[in-house]
Amino acid sequence: MTGTETAGKTEAHEEIRRAAETAFDQSPDWVAYYREVLGLHGVVRQKYPTLDSLAEFEESGVFEDIQRDLRRLREKGPVPTDPEEPTRVITVRLPKSMHEALRVEAHDHHTSMNKLCISKLLQFIDNELIPKEP
Repeated sequence: MTGTETAGKTEAHEEIRRAAETAFDQSPDWVAYYREVLGLHGVVRQKYPTLDSLAEFEESGVFEDIQRDLRRLREKGPVPTDPEEPTRVITVRLPKSMHEALRVEAHDHHTSMNKLCISKLLQFIDNELIPKEP
């Protein structure tokens, strides 16, 4: 990586850090924070639009800070209904053994399966660990 590329990455990280700090101070809940920072049109995706660049960013300390802020906001309690951000439901087919393991893990963490699954969905997944469609 050249010095120019490193400087550009550092500048992008600092812009994201500032935007995330502002969003943390102004967001009424974790959903609004997520939308502004990590969402499809959020600051992170604006700076890192490709899968590879996003994966690289997700290994940074700035991303770790964003994850900590998300956790802190999620700890505040349930999210009020927002007409701009309706709740969507997905159905995930998984084996009984995996369901049981998630149930036990949620119990061990003193949380609901829904909160546990959202926490897992917020984590970085290496592209190599995702099976390709046949």
